[in-house]
Amino acid sequence: MYIEQLYTGCLAEAAYYIESQGEAAIIDPLRETAPYLKLAQKRRATIKYIFETHFHADFVSGHLDLAKATGATIVFGSTAQPNYSAYVAEDDELFQIGEVQVKVLHTPGHTMESSCFLLIDSEGSDHAVFTGDTLFNGDVGRPDLAVKSDLSAKDLAGLLFDSIQDKLMPLDDEVILYPGHGAGSQCGKSMSDETYSTMGAQKNFNYALQINKKEKFVAAVLEGQEAPPAYFPENARINKMGYENIDEVMQRNNQPLSIEAFEQAVQQGAVILDTRHQDEFEKGFVPNSLNIGLNGQYAVWVGTLLKIDQPLVLVTEPGAEEEAVLRLARVGFENVKGYLDGGVTTWQQAGKPVEKVASVEAKEVAELMEQGYQVLDVRRNTEAETEHIDGALNIPLKDLPNQLAELDKNQSYVVHCAGGYRSMIAASIMKQHGWSNFKNVHGGFGALKEVNSLPMVTGKCPNQRREEKLAAIKA
Repeated sequence: MYIEQLYTGCLAEAAYYIESQGEAAIIDPLRETAPYLKLAQKRRATIKYIFETHFHADFVSGHLDLAKATGATIVFGSTAQPNYSAYVAEDDELFQIGEVQVKVLHTPGHTMESSCFLLIDSEGSDHAVFTGDTLFNGDVGRPDLAVKSDLSAKDLAGLLFDSIQDKLMPLDDEVILYPGHGAGSQCGKSMSDETYSTMGAQKNFNYALQINKKEKFVAAVLEGQEAPPAYFPENARINKMGYENIDEVMQRNNQPLSIEAFEQAVQQGAVILDTRHQDEFEKGFVPNSLNIGLNGQYAVWVGTLLKIDQPLVLVTEPGAEEEAVLRLARVGFENVKGYLDGGVTTWQQAGKPVEKVASVEAKEVAELMEQGYQVLDVRRNTEAETEHIDGALNIPLKDLPNQLAELDKNQSYVVHCAGGYRSMIAASIMKQHGWSNFKNVHGGFGALKEVNSLPMVTGKCPNQRREEKLAAIKA
């Protein structure tokens, strides 16, 4: 028996390869099929099954293209209703892979069709459980992503409690836990950096598994759950209904554009997406560009800040064009008109205008505050509540486009996140909307914490208290 986790950090997603006696199964593959085909070929195995734990919301699965390439059977848990040929298994149904078996455990809660897959070794012992988005290392799946369901998040959280208590808690402590995601995924709220665990460790340390009363479990799971990114429902729909072959998408979208063709696409409504590192972006960029670098959670932030059908043109580092297009396709963004051939260098050599972002070091912030600059913290609310600069205004990056109009254009701002990635995205958004009286902080809050002259406090920032007051008035 052989198991390999194929972890993709930018999506915090784990796919799995299971093999025994020359037969293999893939669990929750990403959209590109090459890694799985190459691994099976290398190990001289035949992919027999493709197990899907649920209709994923955070990425487009590779199950359809992989099935077409291998002839493998796509398997969903009970109640799934895919719009293509797939096997919908019964609860507790067994599938043979060489000398091992995979048992389907229907675990509704994250979504109604969510299922876990229990791997039983050749001796008949439970060896590992692949839990998808039902159970994570340190957390459980969010219960508010069901597509077209009459059930509320509270209802689904109750079902999730039952699923965990009935199907997962009885498993032996030694059973290895292989979840669908790790820290950074928005399919949960407090996952560990570790990408696997054991059931025993989760019973002892996972907050959700410490709760044996359904009402308390539901309250704990729903508390502090931020709204999912806008692209999640569309990805779930794509995974349920089917999609275009990835090779065709790549051939159409990975096209070099002359400056003239690039400008024409922009005039026709395409958004300029600059995928370079934030430190390169600030030195010079095509006006009106949105910077979301490939060095971070690129696809997640694209999906959070842009509409899935929005036409895009890309600006990349030379050689990074294909990666930029592929990572967009992983989350269903397929309306890419192409990329600027030669990147910013070609643009500048043609005498075209460029814009820059003014950045400062953390040690300069205290003086800027004395001069009247307002600190704008674009981290998540929960990050800011843990610790922030006294007097900072906290507007999470995901909310910034809708809340920019509330800021005073006569006020100067110092913008920061945790490390510098998100604050440059914020800076590019502010530039797009005509802002110029702000400075970005190199190194973000991590660098700011090293400055002794900056007063740090815990608790909610002023705008969070304002939002609570507005909510109370509306109620």
